[in-house]
Amino acid sequence: MTTTADQSLWLTALPAQPRPPLTGQHTFDVAVVGGGITGLTTALLLKRRGLRVVVLEAGRVASGVSGNNTAKVTALQATVYSQIRSRHGLGAATDYATASVAAVAQVAELVRSENIDCDLRRSPAVTYAYAEDEVRDVDHELITARQVGLPVRSGTTDVDLPFPVHAAIRLDDQIALHPVKYLLGLAGAVDGDGSLVYENSRVVEVKGTSVHTEGGRVDASQVVIATHFPMLDRGLYFARLELTRAYCVAARVKNPTQALAISTGSPSWSVSAYGDQLILAGQSHSTGKPVVEPYRRLEDFARQHWQVEEITHRWSAQDPTAYDHLPMIGGYTPGSDTLFTATGYMKWGLTSGTFAASLLADLVTGKPNDLAARFSPHRMSLKSLPDLVKKNAEVAVQMVGDRVMPAAATSSEDLRPGQGHVVRDGAGKTGVYRDAEGTLHGVSLRCTHLGCLVRFNAAEHSWDCPCHGSRFDVDGTVLEGPATRPLQRKKPR
Repeated sequence: MTTTADQSLWLTALPAQPRPPLTGQHTFDVAVVGGGITGLTTALLLKRRGLRVVVLEAGRVASGVSGNNTAKVTALQATVYSQIRSRHGLGAATDYATASVAAVAQVAELVRSENIDCDLRRSPAVTYAYAEDEVRDVDHELITARQVGLPVRSGTTDVDLPFPVHAAIRLDDQIALHPVKYLLGLAGAVDGDGSLVYENSRVVEVKGTSVHTEGGRVDASQVVIATHFPMLDRGLYFARLELTRAYCVAARVKNPTQALAISTGSPSWSVSAYGDQLILAGQSHSTGKPVVEPYRRLEDFARQHWQVEEITHRWSAQDPTAYDHLPMIGGYTPGSDTLFTATGYMKWGLTSGTFAASLLADLVTGKPNDLAARFSPHRMSLKSLPDLVKKNAEVAVQMVGDRVMPAAATSSEDLRPGQGHVVRDGAGKTGVYRDAEGTLHGVSLRCTHLGCLVRFNAAEHSWDCPCHGSRFDVDGTVLEGPATRPLQRKKPR
């Protein structure tokens, strides 16, 4: 089970045979929860420092957000530097640039030293203005990127795009790769010499530094929670993170764009390539909010600008952004030196997850790191407090508003295959979905995290929570947190 209805281009590389699940009781120096970019990179860096590490992945390695992305590893990330500068100042933007440049180099080093076959190629990253009203944002990013030390250059004549752009900045020598092949290579490097990687080993509880899965237990000296969204209900991360969902299509085209390009407007158009396939991403929205045919819109854009032979894959991903627009990396709770986490990558997880792993490795081993305070999950940003208050006020409105909204129907008799809706069930409501075989599936709409009512996502055939971003399959199974328990199943009406 992936977190998206259709499989991504990258997930086809997963081996047919999974790694075994954890069974029994074991002892390691460090337990890492999550087999994505952050977890596996952290585990390998810690193993290189002589520690025995175990990685516990709930599903398959790389099957989450790390296997559902655009496969860009770059220090130029749309308009992230001007956004950070506006909230935190030039020093913070410079620190983020330093970390991102180091992450690109770190990925290249790991591919080389571990001999990972992941189709790595060097390519320029481009931030561009698709419309005239985006030029100002590109200009601001150019100024800030130069101030933080990135060797960017401007101009529209050498942008590898099949349509005119109004402004552009370029950073050469960035990385595109096959993310699942890369992560499988990292997992292979972790596994062995006293360290292990387990799949299908969902963590259900962490007591101190004792980690319990459905089938076993690990006792460790330190624990790293690398689950993209922190899974433990402590630290109030759900109140400080906003989750957005974006969609991708892969299309076989003639002369696909090789640059790692993204526009600054809304909607944004993110472009890259793998072989003869174009990768086009965009149509972002807050999780749980309505979205109208995002895949069709991406496909229409692709056909408008490229000679599309075939749409081969469709997928999506969910990304958390901190209320103050900086990643959160460090102790899970204030002062903790045994439990750590990293989150809030703002859609740039292959880069930020890599530099998060470097910082986590230093924190776990007690090595000083100049960026620790900058990215601490427990920093306070007074300038961003109004955003935090607004976000949580919106959650309160969602908690009440959805309960008084009328149900969409009184029965599911006319529900077509692949559709879902809400049915009044006495004093409450039931979410009902009809699958391709015609079978109805009913679930409670009450999110098991904090009780908001979930909404049906027609693009991904899932029930999504608008308050804190939890997502559930049509049978109630948890797809993404912060929820850890499934929706209650109900008899469909």
